[in-house]
Amino acid sequence: MGRKNHWEQVYKTKAPDAVSWYTPHLSESLKYINATGLDPQNAAVIDVGGGEATLVDDLLAAGYRNVSVLDISAKALEVAAERLGPRAASVRWIAADILEHEFAEASVDIWHDRAVFHFLTTTEQRQAYVAQVLKALRPGGFAIVGTFGPNGPEKCSGLPVMRYEPDALHNTFGTHFTLLKHSVDMHTTPWNAPQEFVYCFCRRED
Repeated sequence: MGRKNHWEQVYKTKAPDAVSWYTPHLSESLKYINATGLDPQNAAVIDVGGGEATLVDDLLAAGYRNVSVLDISAKALEVAAERLGPRAASVRWIAADILEHEFAEASVDIWHDRAVFHFLTTTEQRQAYVAQVLKALRPGGFAIVGTFGPNGPEKCSGLPVMRYEPDALHNTFGTHFTLLKHSVDMHTTPWNAPQEFVYCFCRRED
């Protein structure tokens, strides 16, 4: 089964709050987005692998007006849009594989990902992802990437994942990015199991 078919099946068969990564609010992500200091009225934000997550709800509530949500699953985006109701019209919904989507150059101020990068298990995939960030993120823009930490699960949704220490995660992105801060976030799954996430908050320097 290809990546797209896998995730379409997941989102067609499981309720939004029945997946391990569900949380009512992505507090750690919101903390870093606010830490950018960018004007919500003008900052272009993309949530990569946003799926059914509620980050888009909280961004709109905080006054962000240029928000995109990209996910490989059209079903996941459909669920999120239905939840938002009329507010969904103000969001750009992108059903695409992050490794293949054609981004406009320097079109993003804040790149957020808590869902995709740890599923990229080959060097080629990770290099392709970083190339996408470098194309889309303007110089001076911010990348916020959360992945499973060293004590996180070895698989998620039946797929193998990578686990990262903060330095290793930052080093994967290379010298184009300055690490401003990192943190460990202990996520609790809907069935009360702990999952360790590592966040890196970086600024693109060139």
